[in-house]
Amino acid sequence: MKVRIGVGLGGLSSDRFIGAVQQMERRGFDSLWLSEVLTTGVLDPLAGLAFAAGVTTKLKLGTTMTVTARNPVRMAKELATIDRLSGGRLLLVFVPGLTNRQEDQALGVPVKERGAWLDEILPLARKLWSEDDVVHRGPLFCYEGISLQPRPLQDPLEIWLGGNARSALRRAGRLSDGWLPSLCTPAEAEAGRVAIESAASEAGRRIDPEHFGISMTYARESIPAAQAARIAQRRPGIDPSTLVPVGPAALRATLRRYIDVGFSKFVIRPAEAPSAWEDELDQLADDVLSLQT
Repeated sequence: MKVRIGVGLGGLSSDRFIGAVQQMERRGFDSLWLSEVLTTGVLDPLAGLAFAAGVTTKLKLGTTMTVTARNPVRMAKELATIDRLSGGRLLLVFVPGLTNRQEDQALGVPVKERGAWLDEILPLARKLWSEDDVVHRGPLFCYEGISLQPRPLQDPLEIWLGGNARSALRRAGRLSDGWLPSLCTPAEAEAGRVAIESAASEAGRRIDPEHFGISMTYARESIPAAQAARIAQRRPGIDPSTLVPVGPAALRATLRRYIDVGFSKFVIRPAEAPSAWEDELDQLADDVLSLQT
């Protein structure tokens, strides 16, 4: 397996963002990741990745991007443009959006309806990136003879999914090019991979064994109380330290446990924003980049 390690950034001012992104590239991290959360201080992922593309040459540019409530044609054009301008460095994970009072209001789509957006928009995006005259008739959108330019430089531009629920695993098997879940133990990740491969086989598909990854938070000295509370709410009964390794030795050991069960692509992020991102990235590179193969 080709082990690759990327880093997720949170909210940063533009001057600190540039330094952090360029430091990632200098130290040999595989990718930068920006998550889409509408109601916090994190950067908009599309604007942030487009900006990052202009100050780097090799670093891949990843986003866990909310498709819920988006115009699919505009979204497909924005993503294709970033991929083309960056020289084919875009990485995509489509997500339905966080579930909390603030994000629910911002998205404006009930949680129970968000899976339908993924079901329709993922295959529609692929058609818009590959066909000259797109005809689509779905429950959410209808198009006749649409042609989208520019197209992504990557052909195909892969789309991964996340999620640990049974319905999310089935969807990943039916539709996705890969899987990037969070807040699951190595044993749960292994079981999820088996379920996805089974669903893919039933749909007459095959997912590349290299296309299984984990999005993971780590802590330096202790898990912040707010992080522990969020884990307790989402995963009651699970010791937070099994999901958020504390210290470099635990981080390396946890990554190895995922690698042992067939996962090779990682997005890691600190539980608390460091005071100096360049120093944190230097330390993190020393801690984990020896695992990249």
